Amino acid sequence: MKKTILSAALLLSACAGRDVQHYAPAQPKLDVAAFFSGTTDAWGMFQKRGGEVVKRFHVTIEGKADNGTLELDEKFRYDDGSTQRRVWRLVAQPDGRWQGTADDVLGKARGEVAGNALRWQYTLLLPVDGSTYEMQFDDWMFLIDECTMINRASMRKFGIELGQVTLMFRKRSCAH
Repeated sequence: MKKTILSAALLLSACAGRDVQHYAPAQPKLDVAAFFSGTTDAWGMFQKRGGEVVKRFHVTIEGKADNGTLELDEKFRYDDGSTQRRVWRLVAQPDGRWQGTADDVLGKARGEVAGNALRWQYTLLLPVDGSTYEMQFDDWMFLIDECTMINRASMRKFGIELGQVTLMFRKRSCAH
């Protein structure tokens, strides 16, 4: 019985994940609106649960910050030539967290910043072969320097990880 309770407790704690506040002392400090204002390029890939890369892509992001609201106009170009557009509307909350919406996001996305990290969670309506699936995303973004951020996202359905998305962001104003 004790072994069963211990196993259940370990399983539940594993599901809880990391707390973004763990990164509070990390430098440089991430200012979401400042980082994404202007043009940012991102390069990424989607990997299945087993590690196979099934899609690569480039994203051009145009960010505009205005009075506590940040609009991110994302234009995706995939390695198969297909394109996609997503426009995020992010709103800074009084407690320093963020909420966001986009046309292909169910409800509101939630974000919390601490130190150099942003944890961003949302449910994406993902079209696949004529059907739409509700996929839970848990994004962890880490500011490397004032020009570069890395994002690793877990994509889940019914609590089971189906794959991961990895992205590297680079501000155009930092081009050398």
